Amino acid sequence: MRFADIPGLSDIKTNLVRSVHENKIPHAQLLAGRDGSVNLPLALAYTTFLHCQNRQADDACGTCAACSKSLKYIHPDTHFVFPYSNVDNDKDEERLKAELLKSWRQFLTEQPFGKIEDWTAFHGSEDKQVLISREESREIIRSLALKPFESRFKVMLIWQPEYMHPAAANGILKILEEPSSFTIFLLVSNADERLLPTIVSRTQRVTVPLLPDDEVKTFLAPRVDAGRLPGLVQLAEGNLNRGLQLIDREDNPTTEKFTQWMRACFKRDAIQLLTLADDFHAADKMDQRNMLTVALTMMRESLVHLSEAPLLRVQGNDLKFVQDFSKVLNVPKIEKATHLLNEAYFHLERNGSAKMIFLDLSLQLSGLLKASR
Repeated sequence: MRFADIPGLSDIKTNLVRSVHENKIPHAQLLAGRDGSVNLPLALAYTTFLHCQNRQADDACGTCAACSKSLKYIHPDTHFVFPYSNVDNDKDEERLKAELLKSWRQFLTEQPFGKIEDWTAFHGSEDKQVLISREESREIIRSLALKPFESRFKVMLIWQPEYMHPAAANGILKILEEPSSFTIFLLVSNADERLLPTIVSRTQRVTVPLLPDDEVKTFLAPRVDAGRLPGLVQLAEGNLNRGLQLIDREDNPTTEKFTQWMRACFKRDAIQLLTLADDFHAADKMDQRNMLTVALTMMRESLVHLSEAPLLRVQGNDLKFVQDFSKVLNVPKIEKATHLLNEAYFHLERNGSAKMIFLDLSLQLSGLLKASR
């Protein structure tokens, strides 16, 4: 991964590059961003730049021996730590680690913008709890005790450090504060509020925001038909990974489905709501998540419309629906609906019954829409 492979975020890229050129590299950095941010690709690109033998003004060359290895994620001075589960209960630790590292490199190659759920599905542990074990902290210390093999730097990239066992997190405190020479820690987190304060205090924070719509549009444009592009950009909401996943799906959740759902809620059409609940239950996990994401997006657009702020992102028929939908809404209703949608998303992520979650949500939204203003 190179900086050129990542859209937008020019200020962050510039600061990371400048730190290397000026030899002012923090020994521990926390690349923190919401789920869907490109903090992992940024960490990978930064690692490539650190090892590059022929650095350019703003990026790694991409052609030297070090870059060739970094782009395949096999550079001997880059160490990866990530959450996992021993899916097959393999008792051979060395074989398990070798297989996991092979899967991890393949995952980075195929889904460099992926999130934790994508990784667990990729290596078959989506139904099991993953974590960074206490043993991993010992492995970190052992790995960093060695001198660099080829590069000037040793890079320890810890993905999702919020999944570290408390003993593992406490186990790396000393080396995180006082690493050996030319050792660089890159902690890539999507929930840094779950990290120990003692971990956070030992790092320099780099906040990685979600991408603006224009950057997502530019990145997705060569990969999708022009007619689908606006809807994908709106649904992605700055989440590049979500946008890429939606490209391969023929039937993406649209505002038409949301419109049908809200009309059934408003009319309290129990038969239609039961049918929609069956459809929701039959859909796969991603379509279920995306339907709730569409609902949250339309609630946001309705709130913006009520406030008369010039921030509406919807156009055409979607804009007409928002204008009509807003007539039965007010700020307290939107606040309550957003809470209900987020709560449903929470239970869905924890493998609750999709049909029961959707039907309960529908009934509560029906009562909310019909309530007096």
